[in-house]
Formats: sequence, structure tokens, C-alpha cells
Amino acid sequence: MPPLPPALGAAFLHATSGGGKSERTQSQLLRAAVQVISERGLQGATMQQVAQAAGVTTATLYNHFSTKEALVQRLAATLADTLCRAINDSYAQVTDGAERMAIGQRRYVRLAAESPAWTLLLLDVMAASPEVAAGITQYPLADLRLGVRQKKFRVPSEPAAMDAIQGICAQAMRRVALGSAPAKHDQACAALVLRALGMDAGEAAEVAARPLPPLVFPQETAVAPTKARSK
Repeated sequence: MPPLPPALGAAFLHATSGGGKSERTQSQLLRAAVQVISERGLQGATMQQVAQAAGVTTATLYNHFSTKEALVQRLAATLADTLCRAINDSYAQVTDGAERMAIGQRRYVRLAAESPAWTLLLLDVMAASPEVAAGITQYPLADLRLGVRQKKFRVPSEPAAMDAIQGICAQAMRRVALGSAPAKHDQACAALVLRALGMDAGEAAEVAARPLPPLVFPQETAVAPTKARSK
């Protein structure tokens, strides 16, 4: 797997900084996991390699994460939350619920084009971990409710609307990550979501084609490799 995209890597570093001793150790382990998974892939990465990259004993790693699955789930949750916060911050000044929904949809799909391997990992973990998926849901749900209050959206069922929003986005991300999507697939999918929420075709297409606000991160630097501890 390739390293995290530089911008997401910078936000991830920021998100895994500070805290008490236990939190700092966990952050150190998560950063090491990114490095090892980037170098060896998810299947090839081992807990021993992560511990060595973090400069801690294997016992310390297992004290914080009892299994590889638990480590990967926490890593995916941290990456997902980091990305969601960055996207949400990028359109903080946008007051139109429909435009906010379109921006979120397009940003997630564009991540799949920039980092397909990490996108597939996130999708697989979210499918297997309701806790990770629930952390992401709060963002589109807030935009959905805003659009309903503004009478931009007309939905008879909020749960059904959320299924449409998340289902279209997840499938679009997977299609893009696998290299089978046509050009401007992010716009097409965002427009389809808006239509599913009750907007007419012309307005949905116009909103989905508006320029995206830039993502702003603390630093534009990639996740730095962690020096392995000598055996």
C-alpha cells in the first residue's frame, strides 16, 4: 500500500498528537501501523513489526491492542474521523444544506481516486465495524437535517435517506478505488444523492458541479516514517 496522501497524513499526525502517557503510546502505535501497512500491506503487516516500528515491546503493543483486528479498527476509526473533520471544516462557512451534502459526497469519492488502497481498507473496516461507521454518520446526518429544515430536501424517511446517502457514496468510492469509474463520477454521484433527497435534476446537477472549497490542514507534510528500534 502507498503512504497516506500528504494532506491526510498531515491531519493524521495532528490528530495523534498530545494527550497523556497512554494516549501518546497509542498514537505512537497508530503511526507505526500506518508505516508498516504502507510498506507491507494489510495482510503482510504483523503486530511484531508494528511494535518494532514504534520502538516498543510486543507486550506493550498487546497491552493497548489485544489483536491485530482491534489495532486496524482503531486505525480506521482515527483516519475516518480525521478525514470527516477536515472535510467538515472545509465547508464550515457554507450554509446551504444541499451544497454541504454535495461537498461531503464528492470529497469522499475523490479520496478514493487519490488513495485507492487506503480507501478500500476504510470501507472494509466500516462494513465490519458499526462503531466506525457510526462515527462518520453524524456528518451527513447533520447536513440532511439542515437541508430538510431549509426545504431543500423532501424525504419521507430519515433512515431510508441515510441509507441512500451512505450506500451511493460507499459504492462510488469502491468503484473509483477499483479504477472502474468514468470521469467526474464524484459529481454524478453527488447529483444523484441530491435527487434522491427530493431535488429536481437541474438544480441537483448545478449544486453538484460547484467548485469545492479547499481542504485546510495543520501542516502539508506526510506521515514521517518511524525509526525501527534495534533488536
